[in-house]
Amino acid sequence: MEENKDILKTDQPEYVLEIKDLSIRYDTDDAKVYAVNGIDLKLKKQTTLGLVGETGAGKTTTVLSLLKLVPDPPGVITGGEILVNGNDVMQLSKKELSAMRGKEIAMIFQDPMTSLNPVMTVGDQIAESIMIHENVGKEEAFKMAQKMLETVGISGERAVEYPHQFSGGMKQRVDIAIALACHPSILIADEPTTALDVTIQAQVLKLMKDLKDQFQTSMIMITHDLGIVARTCDEVAVMYAGRIVEEGTLEEIFKKTMHPYTEGLFNSLPNMKDRNSKLKPIKGLISDPTVDYQYCAFADRCPYATEKCWQEVPAKRYFSETHMVMCSAYDDPEFHIARGHENG
Repeated sequence: MEENKDILKTDQPEYVLEIKDLSIRYDTDDAKVYAVNGIDLKLKKQTTLGLVGETGAGKTTTVLSLLKLVPDPPGVITGGEILVNGNDVMQLSKKELSAMRGKEIAMIFQDPMTSLNPVMTVGDQIAESIMIHENVGKEEAFKMAQKMLETVGISGERAVEYPHQFSGGMKQRVDIAIALACHPSILIADEPTTALDVTIQAQVLKLMKDLKDQFQTSMIMITHDLGIVARTCDEVAVMYAGRIVEEGTLEEIFKKTMHPYTEGLFNSLPNMKDRNSKLKPIKGLISDPTVDYQYCAFADRCPYATEKCWQEVPAKRYFSETHMVMCSAYDDPEFHIARGHENG
């Protein structure tokens, strides 16, 4: 089997991932859906980035574009640039994309119940990925698959078993083994604990964190659960209506929350210190993805909205080298001062 690993650049830049002004649209029979609207994102080596937002914010579409897996049609990448370890994903051939997927960047999918092939043994599924990217035969690849199973806490002897013989948590471990089999530099985890109960969630998250450190992998954690973000992430990007509205380190997002939408996410969490306190949900409904907003998409849900919010898309405002917010209200010095508090 031909070895793919030397097709792509091997010298790694400062960032393992750079997204520049990325826009993605879905053209359906009924309407155009503006899924991603000009986002910029960078991922440092050995860093975990949390991508947070409500359903429909554009999180999954964004990460699918990194693998060039946005369904086409109806999905169309209308602009932007994606660099994975210095390689421009938009310019790669099918052969080069095949070399990148699994080797440079891999993905753990949301539902382990459906992401595994039910008619292949778990060992063969892990070995398949290894054979694509490494210059080894089937027998050697299967032995490597067994070792990978042991790495994720499953006996190598179970490599001959099928997915239906595993519990939900074990299936997710198999998914992790497949994703890490070729030691990718970027690991994408798309709501990896959604289908698992709370106890198993904690085990899987700890396993992912330990393996990320062991293999020196960078990770993007897609989630709507701020508790998961707090336990696993170094940096956070908050998405709303296809835009990153706030971005910063974990401490900046949690302790120096600045965007009204991010504030709303925190306010909608239960207060464990005061059991009598009521939840404060974000008013209104999530933005309409078929509208090409030329103003702040959060304006009609925002308690701080000003006339300017309805007139233009907010510009990026940097409050430190790492903390970015898209909110026009900060043009008002009094608002800026009033928001200079820390979360409790």
